[in-house]
Amino acid sequence: MSELRRKLLVVEDDEGLQRQLRWSYEDYDVIIAGSRDAAMAALRQHEPAVVTLDLGLPPDPDGVSEGFATLDAILVERPQTKVIVASGHGARQSARDAIANGAFDFYQKPVDIDALGFIVRRAFHVADLEAENRRLADTAAAATRDVLGGIVTGAPEMLKVARMIERVASAQVSVMLLGASGTGKELLARGLHNASLRAAKPFIAINCAAIPENLLESELFGYEKGAFTGAVKTQPGKIEMAETGTLFLDEVGDIPLPLQVKLLRFLQERVIERIGGRRPIPVDVRIVCATHQNLEAMIAEGRFREDLYYRLAEIVVRIPSLAERLGDASLLAHHFLMRFSREHGRNFKGFTPDAIAAISDWHWPGNVRELENRMKRAVIMSEASRLCAADLDLGAAADAPALTLKAARDAADQLVIRKVLARCDNNLSSAAKLLGISRPTLYDLMRQHGLDAS
Repeated sequence: MSELRRKLLVVEDDEGLQRQLRWSYEDYDVIIAGSRDAAMAALRQHEPAVVTLDLGLPPDPDGVSEGFATLDAILVERPQTKVIVASGHGARQSARDAIANGAFDFYQKPVDIDALGFIVRRAFHVADLEAENRRLADTAAAATRDVLGGIVTGAPEMLKVARMIERVASAQVSVMLLGASGTGKELLARGLHNASLRAAKPFIAINCAAIPENLLESELFGYEKGAFTGAVKTQPGKIEMAETGTLFLDEVGDIPLPLQVKLLRFLQERVIERIGGRRPIPVDVRIVCATHQNLEAMIAEGRFREDLYYRLAEIVVRIPSLAERLGDASLLAHHFLMRFSREHGRNFKGFTPDAIAAISDWHWPGNVRELENRMKRAVIMSEASRLCAADLDLGAAADAPALTLKAARDAADQLVIRKVLARCDNNLSSAAKLLGISRPTLYDLMRQHGLDAS
């Protein structure tokens, strides 16, 4: 039989019913077993996703002891297997006990082939969904381990960013991270620090937009005792605290112009003076900064110093939005599901099909931070074993951009091309061969979809 057909194990000792079930399930690769030993051998050899099991097996055909022993053995060997048990008239208690022991569902004898067929199809659907959940969870875990020690991604766009950061980590240059809010700029900054020669030294972060303008200077540069009312002791600033390590200036575009002058002087001379101080203090620190603002436009408007920009932006890394990271929303959703489930003592089996579709289709205006918040709320509030689209408040997609058939085809083409390019490490000849097209055709498709193989 074709290896493409689904494998269904039928554990049934009645030869007439064996023939009837084999004939009824011609769309499946049906494996027949008439005893517990035969069932376990078939389970190990064929690894079927779904099993139908008659509880009345020899040597106890009139009871259920051997059937329950077989159910237990199957679930110990392969816990993910969907076992559908058979019960005769008046044996509903046995069916309920089987469900309590881990069976997926039950059917009543005499067999209604149509009803059983529906249960079997549903079991295969659930098995497929759980297998996809496990695959994505494994991929998310591997991505977490392999990319900068904490970035969850499988998207070529984000992998390119990670490789760039790894390359510049050991260089003594200032790095500017450009990206929308919620794209993970601080996580990337920490990854850069951890991959650098300064990894054992301090990583000090300051959000320049979160501190009032009149306090930002003292936060950055520190102050001497008595420098102003309330300065009852000397306080080192963030720059000084990052000595020999990394200073991360988040939302650097919010630094006011007068303070930009003082920051520029520090970057030129590598010494600071605390507020109220007279003694220059040399500081060895690497600067990594980030912003969601268009600094070039701010320079043109006179709101950001051009000379400071070039001091801070020796290397510029542009971070894609979550919507541009094809496939990453699902990976991150599984990552957050595992993380928040552990933190809150929950035991979810994964996502329903509508949740997976909604996560993939949503445009994520708040990027990774939005996804993280939705996942945390869903894990805390949901009472089901699987999260659905409504749990994530993604039930209505009215706000999502309209998707035409052409747009859907273009998106599918881009996804396949990006995945193949990533698999071939951007080798165009290998990618074209894998796609079954010529290299010039691949060039044309990449140009059409705005893809870069560099």
